[in-house]
Amino acid sequence: MAPLAGARLRGRTALVTGASRGLGKAIALAFAAEGATVAVVARTESQWDERLPGTIHDTVAEIEAAGGRAVAVAADLSSPDEVERAYKSARAAVGPIDLLVNNAALTVPGRPPRGEVARTTQAAPGRPAASPSAPLGSFLTFPLSGFERHLAVGLFASYRLMQLTLPNMIEGGTGSIVNIGSVAGLMPGEGPYDRAGSHGPIAYGGNKAALQHLTQCVAIEMQPHGIAVNLLSPSAPIVTPGNLYAAASETEWASPDEFAEATIRVALMSAHEVTGRLLWDQDVLYPELGERGWLR
Repeated sequence: MAPLAGARLRGRTALVTGASRGLGKAIALAFAAEGATVAVVARTESQWDERLPGTIHDTVAEIEAAGGRAVAVAADLSSPDEVERAYKSARAAVGPIDLLVNNAALTVPGRPPRGEVARTTQAAPGRPAASPSAPLGSFLTFPLSGFERHLAVGLFASYRLMQLTLPNMIEGGTGSIVNIGSVAGLMPGEGPYDRAGSHGPIAYGGNKAALQHLTQCVAIEMQPHGIAVNLLSPSAPIVTPGNLYAAASETEWASPDEFAEATIRVALMSAHEVTGRLLWDQDVLYPELGERGWLR
């Protein structure tokens, strides 16, 4: 990472979840490079799978090596108690938080529960076996516990972290929340379908769809306080360790650094001009091209 390059976020304090690798790490590095103090929150303190490199300590080390300031906060966001503890630890270490990026989500392959030996096979731990009439990933075999865990990490943790950080933002008269979305939250869309019989991104997409609605509900309440709450989604697949692991075919990858720049721009937007929006990173980066939607 290059030395600190800007000051757009100087004096700001950010909490970024899922920041041990991928998009979360890119966002944490970018925020720090623009002068923010960053609480780097994720579960990974040591690498457990060679295909998924990166830890919260690696992210902090990169930020500090570039002259920035960050603190590592280890937390399993599927646990409500650890969500509370993560916020308290971050608040004690860096002070009031006025930038929140809810990026964490359960994705392939999913980390095994603590105490369970990490598996290196393609099958996710605890996933029920497929049957001839119900292929892997089918609603018919996808366990309710799996759906609940996706919601716990991606939705409920985001819900609670917004509740915890907003009072300080309201008191300070400034703040911004950027929730990270996905096209999966809009898939498979309205039928009938050309690919009838296949399955949609049931748990991951369901989590992102709920996060979209939550974003807008919080945004309408917070607008009078000058706090913007938006959801930002990648316009194209981002090259991250998790995405590379899950990719089933050749993919044209987009840059996590570009997405991180878009996140900074959204975080700086005025609540009286842009809030409650479901945004796409390429629209944010290239507004002169107009809103292209990315699904039309």
